[in-house]
Amino acid sequence: MLEDIIRERQRKLKNLKEAGVNPYPAKVKRTIFVSEALKNFNKLSSSKKQLFLAGRIKALRDQGNLIFIDLQDESAKIQAVLKADNLNNFKILKQNLDVGDFLSVSGPLFKTQKGEKSIEAKTAQIIAKTLRPLPSQWHGLKDVEERYRKRYLDLILNPEVKQRIESRSKIIQTIRDNLSKEGFLEVETPILQPLAGGALARPFITHHNALNCDFYLRIAPELFLKRLLIAGFEKTFEIGRVFRNEGIDRDHNPEFTMFELYWAYQDWEGLMKFTEKLLKKFIGGKWEKITFEAALKKYAKKDIKKLRPEEIDEIFKKEVRSKLIKPTFVTHYPKFLSPFAKPVEDNPDLTERFQLIVDGMEIVNGFSELNDPIDQRQRMEEQERKYRSGNQEASRLDEDFLEALEYGMPPAAGWGIGIDRLVALVTKSHNIKEVIAFPTLKPKS
Repeated sequence: MLEDIIRERQRKLKNLKEAGVNPYPAKVKRTIFVSEALKNFNKLSSSKKQLFLAGRIKALRDQGNLIFIDLQDESAKIQAVLKADNLNNFKILKQNLDVGDFLSVSGPLFKTQKGEKSIEAKTAQIIAKTLRPLPSQWHGLKDVEERYRKRYLDLILNPEVKQRIESRSKIIQTIRDNLSKEGFLEVETPILQPLAGGALARPFITHHNALNCDFYLRIAPELFLKRLLIAGFEKTFEIGRVFRNEGIDRDHNPEFTMFELYWAYQDWEGLMKFTEKLLKKFIGGKWEKITFEAALKKYAKKDIKKLRPEEIDEIFKKEVRSKLIKPTFVTHYPKFLSPFAKPVEDNPDLTERFQLIVDGMEIVNGFSELNDPIDQRQRMEEQERKYRSGNQEASRLDEDFLEALEYGMPPAAGWGIGIDRLVALVTKSHNIKEVIAFPTLKPKS
């Protein structure tokens, strides 16, 4: 029983303390990662150099006066061999070590008779005593929701999960590096906002006690990044959390990582080319292009001119998007679906807006940014009317932003990328929860 195992480990913890051992020391000496030790094994083993390693015990084999341990740090795993003749604390280690404990060892590298690369421990010290066994030792961690709820265990037990989180970091870093080379400046904008704007979504509300007023967790950084365009910053981007009070499914989590970029003196067509250049290394295959109207006709068999405006978006999401598997730019979105995009010059009912859809997921949403303050006011007023009529996803009228826009914003293009969706796509994950370290879950209580 789990309770019996926990009691036994608590007894061992007490034994260590009574023996004068600190089971949770603050200082640990480590001179090399396991992966580096293995990579340079021949050179290091022949030199008999004393190495200091530290990590978690993943397996333990007690053979009397010998204990074989699989010791794993973040980089790799190695066998540590503890011998009674080498260690004056061998007995207390033998009696109180468990799989899952953290251990530091020092000594030379060598190969066992079976040829396994190992470290011969001349010193060994418990550096963190565990009070619970890893799940693989008692019932496993098979329930999907339990994996997400106890993600730290999921990461310990499932290397592929850890690899996805590492891949996420590398993808974001690659994007940052490429944008820096292109002259873009990374900035930060407020998460607490007096109005939730820049996207169509229902926000989360919080209260600031000192100011005695409500704030919204941002649904997008867009309107503040545009203020930076107005202020003279020509190429900016932000990668950060946004919050939308919506459902949870394969493609949605209430808090997610948004990557928004704004580029003065650029338009949507130039931005589409840049998007393909930036993401081609992550998303292979032939990229295609189709208009919103043509996509409705081809995949939903519907004529946009015969549909009511309020039903078009839902039809597109349910009947069209799931059929777009190859990387596809969908262009020329209707104006009523695009409150911040510039109208097409020869057809003001359409906008210079595109979405990149891959494997049925919207990955990028971009457009030529609306910088006409009168047109922007009219669209915001229309959104405000929808909000006051009960549509909680409608964008709000933002007088401060409209005033800023009246000072002049240069022609610009911008887009938003859902980082979670991009990483899920690149790592071939079936759900964005797989690439979020700690996805949102309903509390058990």
